[in-house]
Amino acid sequence: MNRRRKLLVALGAGALAAPLRIFAQQKKQSVVVGVLRYGDRPGSQVYIDAFKQGLQELGYIEGKNLALELRFADGKAERLAGLAEDLVRLKVDVILTGDTPSALAAQRATRVIPIVMGTASDPVGSGLVASLARPGGNITGLSNMSSDIGPMRLEMLIAVVPKLSRVAVLLNPSNPATRTELKSLEAANRRAKLTLLALEAETPEQIERAFAAMVKQHAQGVVMTNDPVFGQQRQQIAQLALKYRIPCLGPLPASADAGLLLSYGQNIVESYRRAPTYVDRIIRGAKPADLPVEQPTKIELVINMKTARALGITIPQSILLRADRVIE
Repeated sequence: MNRRRKLLVALGAGALAAPLRIFAQQKKQSVVVGVLRYGDRPGSQVYIDAFKQGLQELGYIEGKNLALELRFADGKAERLAGLAEDLVRLKVDVILTGDTPSALAAQRATRVIPIVMGTASDPVGSGLVASLARPGGNITGLSNMSSDIGPMRLEMLIAVVPKLSRVAVLLNPSNPATRTELKSLEAANRRAKLTLLALEAETPEQIERAFAAMVKQHAQGVVMTNDPVFGQQRQQIAQLALKYRIPCLGPLPASADAGLLLSYGQNIVESYRRAPTYVDRIIRGAKPADLPVEQPTKIELVINMKTARALGITIPQSILLRADRVIE
């Protein structure tokens, strides 16, 4: 074969190989997504299902071109670091985190693997991202506005509970986001001038003791901060609030569904359904640093009238008219 023909053959082979290489890059055989949540599996299932649905709508089907590595800390903060490191050792393509503590644990475990927040409170203040518009590192995703809407939650409790003067705030000491919510409530309280009682709990037993302490301290209402442990124990919290006849306001629609008097916050299930859009863009080559953090566009007010009647509380018409949903 002469030199010219060798050159043509080589060029031809290169032309064929290049598209094949490009196709191989575009058509990844299987994407592995690690999921890290502070809560337990039963309490997380509705969010995992929403995440899977969002992925499926984008063409990612578990068992075909998608594998999920699920890790749950079961409400034990000390387990998060080891679970995050486990996902890093597996070299997953993306890590989805379900809350601020798990996002912080993932951030400490890796600065290389992309991390998508399914939800997180105050991601800038907690050091997860540099800014919402330009995250700047390996983390992006969706935030919630629990700390921003704290003042409105307090206003609603004041409007619903006559002569309210002492309000308990249920905090998880292992979740820094709940402290941020407390600061927001304290700032709002400068005008209301109520007595705020900060009570810490991170286990079912501690939640029981916290409610007993509320009774001793004559709390007339309680604000449940947005925390995965409280989310998975929402039925316990609702039962205790009813037992001790303390009106309780929760951060998520599921709180009112479980029996709390009111809930005011975003629908986190929808956030998990949205999170796959970030996963998809990252798999296709986008950098987390360049993907703005998404904030909720809708905050829902849900009122549980069954609980209101059991507590002998009349919900003002002004609050009823603002409700997105009323549970009869």
